[in-house]
Amino acid sequence: MMNIVFYGANAATFEPGLSEQLDMPHEITIISDAADGPGEAEALAGADVVVGVHYKGTAVQAARLFQLPAAGYDQVDMDVLPKGCAVCNAFGHENAIAEYVMAALLSRHVPLADADARLRQGDWHYWAGGPDGLRTEMGQQSIGIVGHGHIGKAVKDRALAFGMKVHVANRSPVADARVTAHGLDELAAMAGQVDVLLNTLPLTDATAGLIGADVLAAMREGAVVMNVGRGPVIDEDALFAALKDGRLTAILDTWYVYPSKDVPNPQPSKHPFHALPNVTLTPHMSAWTTGTIARRTATVAENINRLARGDALINIVMEPKA
Repeated sequence: MMNIVFYGANAATFEPGLSEQLDMPHEITIISDAADGPGEAEALAGADVVVGVHYKGTAVQAARLFQLPAAGYDQVDMDVLPKGCAVCNAFGHENAIAEYVMAALLSRHVPLADADARLRQGDWHYWAGGPDGLRTEMGQQSIGIVGHGHIGKAVKDRALAFGMKVHVANRSPVADARVTAHGLDELAAMAGQVDVLLNTLPLTDATAGLIGADVLAAMREGAVVMNVGRGPVIDEDALFAALKDGRLTAILDTWYVYPSKDVPNPQPSKHPFHALPNVTLTPHMSAWTTGTIARRTATVAENINRLARGDALINIVMEPKA
């Protein structure tokens, strides 16, 4: 039997239904994000498996697995984890994020809410006979996807299904004849060819600020910037400057400032993006669906079962340190 600790509110979301997927019973404990309640530090110290999305402390002492129930690991300090502890992540979010991207883009071309509100007032603005209500089609547009991982591939397939012209920028070659491929060093060139620029990349030392002023300046007037990867992959100052003058529009789901214990409801940036009419803001919700929770819980259970059996883990981010 192993001690499994779910560390924090986000991680606790993935605990219901876990025990039913385990091959054998284990001791399961849920603790707070601060890990400052009675016995919580001791629980971390004695855990064989920690399930969490953040870790900067020193309380974890014996764990053999730090399991992220998410893809991003930029909030985990690998250097302070004990020797012998592997770090693994979980995906299963790509379908939800791809649906979010398609819904956000479709809403720009199919104004259902506005049409409904108008018709309730007897306004037939969009009717199929009135020249003033003609709509555009998403299939007439092009999208440049930055990153060809789980999210990028899921968005790519859906964009192609809608008839969009798809460009992809990726570190390694993209072997897909249906798209126009670019290297990450060609971002500005790709940005100048597309109607939508979508970031799907995680935050690492190599990706921080990757989409900067040069890339944004290369975009066509009226083009759309979307971010469902990590906020700081797009330079915060450059993005606000590019949007403030109204030349571009944006749909932003990932940010630069997040809620904390001391500030539970902050604005998501040091800049007033919320005051710009050409920006749609959402609170990092694109992946947060029942399907994502179920798929990630299954991944957490699979790795716990593998660890208990002595089998190789999946989705390894960091091998155990010797």
